Amino acid sequence: MRKRAARTSGAPGLKAREGVGRLGAEDPPRASPAAPQERLNRFLARAGVASRRAADALIASGSVRVNGTRPPASGMVIDPDKDRVMVDGRLVRPPTTHRHLMLNKPLGVITTARDESSRTTVLDIVGEEGMGGHRLFPVGRLDADSTGLLLLTDDGQLAYRLTHPRYKVPKEYEVVVAGVPTSRDLRMLREGVQLDDGMSAPAEVELVRATTGDRDSGRAELRVVIREGRHRQVRRMVQAVGHKVQSLRRTAYGPLRLGRLKTGGWRVLSSGEITALRRATGLDTE
Repeated sequence: MRKRAARTSGAPGLKAREGVGRLGAEDPPRASPAAPQERLNRFLARAGVASRRAADALIASGSVRVNGTRPPASGMVIDPDKDRVMVDGRLVRPPTTHRHLMLNKPLGVITTARDESSRTTVLDIVGEEGMGGHRLFPVGRLDADSTGLLLLTDDGQLAYRLTHPRYKVPKEYEVVVAGVPTSRDLRMLREGVQLDDGMSAPAEVELVRATTGDRDSGRAELRVVIREGRHRQVRRMVQAVGHKVQSLRRTAYGPLRLGRLKTGGWRVLSSGEITALRRATGLDTE
């Protein structure tokens, strides 16, 4: 059964700067990308019928039917989820589909498939209903003391590209820190800071709102976007400029946003969202 605990509001006492909403406000819903379509020859190649070039020859020879109709020799675009494709009278089934979930990870939950200390894991949260008969695993990590958007999948190739720094997939965080960062602090975070495992890459850092306190006594919320994923990276970056993270929530991963998904809630990604992820990692062009 799904667990959908209501998310508590953000930390009190922070005043919004001009044009900025209240702390902890939910991200507005965004329209999902359009349902995916693909070239017929690519579909046949993915289904293992033939290479793309050989698939073109099959289409030109008249061996292929789409919804009972012979497609043009030049090929066509189909909807793999709806169109019925046959080759020499045999139905071509869509390639084995993977399962992809978005979870709004609660505080204290471990980002792993199983935990030797019997602590609650992200797979415990989604349960058998979320797994849907697939062997899902988390994409990257969110620390136990971090919350927000976490992807679960059984697509190893997609997960690899989403987490490898070569593909520079952006991850966005809402970070509440002790003290109000100065302009110099923000510049250092944007340009890169020295960590124990090397310099951090340039990041997008925005001061969203702050209390009336100073660098030591106040509190502030930052919007941070990074394109690498080292262990506890955002926390270490903030610490490197003399501040401490009080709360950290991931609000976006590549083209996906957490939106109104409640803490502990999960949902299956739409076909359009999966296509957007593949495009973001270059898989849709191969």
